[in-house]
Amino acid sequence: MDNASLTAPDLADIEALALAARDGLPPDFRRPAMDVALRVEDFASDALLDAMEIEDPFGLTGLYEGIPLIEKSSFDQPHGPDTIWLFRRPILDEWAERGDITLGNLISHVYVHELAHHFGWSDGDIATIDRWWE
Repeated sequence: MDNASLTAPDLADIEALALAARDGLPPDFRRPAMDVALRVEDFASDALLDAMEIEDPFGLTGLYEGIPLIEKSSFDQPHGPDTIWLFRRPILDEWAERGDITLGNLISHVYVHELAHHFGWSDGDIATIDRWWE
């Protein structure tokens, strides 16, 4: 195989795999998950990494930004949509280091983990959706 002709998945590829993970959720979770915006970037911003006290930009594969449903109130003023951020380069780096799972499975895991923050899920709740946790 000629590796010179291979290219890494781009932002759109990562987004497509995350949307496939969302579409594979059970119906009770799929519909509300569609209300959470999805953004894919190569890395988290320097400001975000600084705020989270993360020195290595490869140390953050995903992030939920918003108010979890179990904490939302009718008095909350929206500052934008709840958003799941996926960071392509750290995801690809973890995938290459692991070498034992598909990229789709890793993206699904990161996506579901971030979605868990939105829903306020426990580890037990996550395990019913994402078998990674078993």
